[in-house]
Amino acid sequence: MLLFSWLSSKPGNAVIYYPNRILKGLDPFEGGSRTRNPFSWIREAMSSTEQDVISISGYDTAVYFVFLSTVLGILVLSGLVLLPVLLPVAATDDNGKSAATTSNGTFSDLEKLSMGNVKSKSPRLWAFLLALYWVSFVTYYLLWKAYKHVSGLRADALMSREVVRPEQFAILVRDIPPVPEGQTRKDQVDSYFKTIHPETFYRSMVVTNNKEVNKIWKELEGYKKKLARAEAIYAKSKTTGKPEGARPTNKIGFLGLIGKKVDSIEYYNAKINEVTPKLEVEQKVTRKEKQQNSALVFFTSRVAAAAAAQSLHAHIVDKWTVTDAPEPRQLIWIHSRTIQKKPDSIVSILASSLPLNATFFLTFVALKFFVGYGLQLSRLVPLIIYHLKRKYICKTEAELKEAWFPGDLGYGTRVPGDMLIVTIVLCYSVIAPIIIPFGVVYFGLGWLILRNQALKVHVPAYESYGRMWPHMHTRILASLILYQVTMLGYFGTKIFHYAPFLIPLILLSLTFGYVCSQKFYRFFRDAALEVACRELKEAPNMEQIFRAYIPPSLSSEKIDDEDYEDALSQVSRSGSFV
Repeated sequence: MLLFSWLSSKPGNAVIYYPNRILKGLDPFEGGSRTRNPFSWIREAMSSTEQDVISISGYDTAVYFVFLSTVLGILVLSGLVLLPVLLPVAATDDNGKSAATTSNGTFSDLEKLSMGNVKSKSPRLWAFLLALYWVSFVTYYLLWKAYKHVSGLRADALMSREVVRPEQFAILVRDIPPVPEGQTRKDQVDSYFKTIHPETFYRSMVVTNNKEVNKIWKELEGYKKKLARAEAIYAKSKTTGKPEGARPTNKIGFLGLIGKKVDSIEYYNAKINEVTPKLEVEQKVTRKEKQQNSALVFFTSRVAAAAAAQSLHAHIVDKWTVTDAPEPRQLIWIHSRTIQKKPDSIVSILASSLPLNATFFLTFVALKFFVGYGLQLSRLVPLIIYHLKRKYICKTEAELKEAWFPGDLGYGTRVPGDMLIVTIVLCYSVIAPIIIPFGVVYFGLGWLILRNQALKVHVPAYESYGRMWPHMHTRILASLILYQVTMLGYFGTKIFHYAPFLIPLILLSLTFGYVCSQKFYRFFRDAALEVACRELKEAPNMEQIFRAYIPPSLSSEKIDDEDYEDALSQVSRSGSFV
């Protein structure tokens, strides 16, 4: 934290510690970020509101903080009861000589504060069983409260009259039947939806496989960047050397280390002229010959698109299936990461192995927040890389921006890491309650540091308006059920005959998940009509909405409107939707 406070106050490092604010045209040091107080950033993070997070970093980031706050609340409320109750119950028993809770078989003073120190068949085990009920009901309450709150956030976002969101006017159609003879895929899709939605259908965009055209387009863009770099070097040489300057050269062999030496500007201009016709040919081939059995269909109103996305279009349910369209910036759709294995011995394995690793996991959680969050806050690695690139590699403004551009919070890797900590702390909350403060520090420190990063550093890659929340909710609940099942087995190893009292709790968790899914989930899958029917402040530009989905590799200044009508109705934002 001290290193961050010192480094972030240097003007030359502003692009590393305040890129979000810089990209939005804001003063990076507004609000006292350059004061002598090394902890002023803490005050700024603590005083920020949810609306501040939404305006700077978007709704998805706000939902992520709801997740952090919910887990933090579960752990704090659980700890308020478990720590003062269970620690004395465990510490005052005398089972230390006959039990072991560390991986090397020793029984340290720390482990005497755990459930492993309680004798088998002891009536003290009732305290641990009731504690399990307390943790479960706290989790139910806060998860329910969070689901309602996130639903409200999503509704507010989708009902906004200020911003036109292209995905609200489109649907994604899959499983399109084979093209009838004498028709193109575009004709097939257009005629089908014009018949069903004659008043509100706008146009279609058939999905294509863009693998080859993307490859050629990236090659062309690479040559353009190298040309810009060579021209920047040449321009600089005119100011530092002879007035006529020194034209840059490069070798065209392996990695630019061997081969013939050529004039860089002339060479890259020639390569651009060579690749451009290849791209234009491949664009035409892709549009005509690489169409898939999916399409984006656009409507003239949000209500029409929302209604179409929730409707059954064909009497054969595996044909013409429809869903909400993705946001244009969502280039890749990832469908989970699920392998289910249920060997008969899973409960007994967890019950016997978890207590033996209590100390290891306590240390693991501590390491995660002491080292992991410290590196995230100080941003030492991005800082070093940026300054090295700025000095030795970057020659153009585009290269310089690419060197410091921070990217988003990376939910795909961040959330699973957080879920691992949730699972560990929940599973050990009753077995070894001393782990709860470590979990509280992890999520509390995470909330504080990531609040700073969200407001000043990271830039959202796309916006789903909280659509990830149901998945977070389900995984927290899954951690709770795993915790309950594990404790059922562990009580069995303690020969506690009242362990079956936990079975209703497991059934209650499953019921709670079902009720939440029935009450809330569909709104996160489909747009509610009462939300979509709100009038926009200005009439939407449908052509602009349509073109938001055109990938750069299929854009061409040489294509006229007639070509657009035929070709751009047959493209996708990414390679192909799965």
